Amino acid sequence: MAEETRPKILAVDDEPMNVELLDVYLSLDYDVVSAYSGEEALEAVKVEKPDIVLLDIMMPGMDGYDVSKRLKSDPATQFIPIIMVTALSDVSDRVKGSDSGADEFLTKPVDKSELLSRVKSLLRTKEMHDNLLSERDTLEMQNRIRSILTAMIPVLLQPLPPEQKNIMVYQMTEMVENTISEMYPLGEGMTDPASIGAICASVMNQLGGSFSIEESAEGTACFVKGTVCPWGANEARRNPILCNLTRGIFSRIVARGSGASEVLVLATIGNRDEACIFEIR
Repeated sequence: MAEETRPKILAVDDEPMNVELLDVYLSLDYDVVSAYSGEEALEAVKVEKPDIVLLDIMMPGMDGYDVSKRLKSDPATQFIPIIMVTALSDVSDRVKGSDSGADEFLTKPVDKSELLSRVKSLLRTKEMHDNLLSERDTLEMQNRIRSILTAMIPVLLQPLPPEQKNIMVYQMTEMVENTISEMYPLGEGMTDPASIGAICASVMNQLGGSFSIEESAEGTACFVKGTVCPWGANEARRNPILCNLTRGIFSRIVARGSGASEVLVLATIGNRDEACIFEIR
């Protein structure tokens, strides 16, 4: 089972001792990365993709205000919470920080309990926001794919020659997989059947199915089992060729990995089985 990823915090301060202190306070529960200038901070955000930025204000060159403005004006980083850590205490300094986009302020010397409380609170808020974005993206993907199915499934249900239906399933597979890969990076660098199987199950679940995985005892294969068809149980039973759509999508995901090389169909709802079962090995 994959190890749970810990939240990542970027600590930015031109004084290394201040960064070290933040690292001591936070490293028990979080992964801490560091930067020692405004320019380094912007680069670190691109590379490390932190969940929170702890940002000193008074730095030579690009100060904390400028860094905050840059991050909050970029759609890719505008929702990363920023805590300004500063020795400045004037109201005008805090107003300027708020205007630049800072979410919270901490005064030096930093109190550990206050720091941990602010970080925990902002991480909770960010998680809720990320979940909303994920749900929005999932709904958008579902709507786009359903529009493909709505346009093509009625034709598939007509008494067409098998070769024409196969061509249409291939076209549907390509259109659906292109939509998925456009919105989600699937399987790059995955080398084991279980990881690829988990991606396949996740895609089907996002489309409205109910899929789970089970790894073989020797770890050389993964079984992806679906008890609810994302294409609709009635449509699948009326036209088993729709099961080829699921297999085609799985095969394309598998092709992105370097370890798994084959998708076998062991059972399908379309053939009156109780569940769809695919083996990835």
